[in-house]
Amino acid sequence: MLVTIKPPVFDVDLQIAYARPDNFTGKPVYSQADCYLHEKAAALLLKAIALAKPLGYRFRIFDAFRPSEAQWILWTHTPDSTFLADPRRGSPHSRAVAIDLTLLDSDGMPLEMGTAFDDFTAQSHHGRTDISEEAQRNRALLLGLMTAAGWDCYLKEWWHYQLFQPRQFPVLSDRLLPRSMIG
Repeated sequence: MLVTIKPPVFDVDLQIAYARPDNFTGKPVYSQADCYLHEKAAALLLKAIALAKPLGYRFRIFDAFRPSEAQWILWTHTPDSTFLADPRRGSPHSRAVAIDLTLLDSDGMPLEMGTAFDDFTAQSHHGRTDISEEAQRNRALLLGLMTAAGWDCYLKEWWHYQLFQPRQFPVLSDRLLPRSMIG
């Protein structure tokens, strides 16, 4: 059911934000920088990778499956339903059907997107015209690649993509992983 996302099968750069202290909580939430997706989401990620590659782009992944226990940690720190799903309802991340990512150029440098990942402001919304033209183009490129591969977007976060109808998938716990991501 869950697929491990890592090279060489998935030609991506993993920078799992919540395994590092430089995320919005100020400390690591995950004890492991592991990356998992539901098999249906993993198949769509492979499609997106295949679309990006001939254009000279790769993906950097910030987050994918987020155990329900981690969702509670994030929500307790910042209970903002604009940018975080209330864990009582369940996040698409906690269902293993969402991914947070950006694009890298052929030199491995991230494209300018107008804000950083997890910038919890209106500047992070899709369709902003008050960011640079370069950032607008780059967000449109990311959106085009991901939607062409079959992903749905979240209009308030340029980095977040998910399967359509994510609630059809169950919320998953850290306990099902081969090695715990939580402390």
